Amino acid sequence: MPMLGFLERLKFAQNFCKSTSLVSLILVIQSQLTLTIVPLHFSSSHILIKLSISALLLIIISGFSKCLKRLFGVSASAPALVLFNVLFVWGMHLFVIQKAIPSAANVGFNMECVLLMIGFFSILASDPGWVTDDCYGLEGAVGGTVSDAGRPCEALEVTAELSLSGGSFATRRIRYCKSCKRDIIGFDHHCPAFGNCIGKNNHPLFMVLLVGFLAVEIAYIVSSTQFTKESAIMGSALLETTLSGNLVVSTMLFSALQVLWQIVFLMWHVYCICFNIKTEEWINWKKYPEFQLPIQSQLGESYSEMAFINPYDKGISRNIMEFLSSTG
Repeated sequence: MPMLGFLERLKFAQNFCKSTSLVSLILVIQSQLTLTIVPLHFSSSHILIKLSISALLLIIISGFSKCLKRLFGVSASAPALVLFNVLFVWGMHLFVIQKAIPSAANVGFNMECVLLMIGFFSILASDPGWVTDDCYGLEGAVGGTVSDAGRPCEALEVTAELSLSGGSFATRRIRYCKSCKRDIIGFDHHCPAFGNCIGKNNHPLFMVLLVGFLAVEIAYIVSSTQFTKESAIMGSALLETTLSGNLVVSTMLFSALQVLWQIVFLMWHVYCICFNIKTEEWINWKKYPEFQLPIQSQLGESYSEMAFINPYDKGISRNIMEFLSSTG
């Protein structure tokens, strides 16, 4: 079984290095160069206007990439886009910004990027909690059968009766990922950015990476702001603005947009951890009986309603402790 996991990770690494990565690199360079339009032509505009224009440009580029996929069958790799964007930001810091900021800040930023890359490649091929062939032997225990779709653990999805009875296997909350076509223990969601599911085994690493991305992006915003102040790029005349200066500012705007949505994303996952609910369960709670609380219909009404109830919520402190001890 360990050899099977190794082969699957090796196959993923090979797929990651295919031509889609080249397309991703081209799109990242195109995006970053396109964003230089903002500091070049809107240098005196309010920061909110700059961010809005930057977001609009990124949406247009995203639409352009989708057109390429439809017309030529060429598509980018989401993990490769993430990787090359981080490397681009890191490169701007190494070759442009670090000359104007203190050495200690440079060392700290570079260390953050190194740790982020280690975590990124770790989660790419991590085992989120895939259900193994051992589940075949558990079918009789839960009274299920193997489905035609090839899901050996179809019957192991938590039911109201099993979850409330405290069954040890049922409480592992096995869910099915349509993207990976596999059952996952503690499945939260499929993350396109990492090309992998987020489940029981790699959820803590996922949270660390969210914080890591925010730390790198915020550090870049701070250092690039200091750089632009010292170089007077933001207030310079149009002809005096250099390409490297424009790239520093446009990459800062790109990082700021990333921070805005990632903070919301991080807050959502912190909420889910505190109340012991998975993203997939929250979205599709009507699929799972243990989250359904029947509401008695009014006299004379033939229909019944279902209210949401979370049987896994044990209180914030216990929920957090359960999450922190979930990696296995």
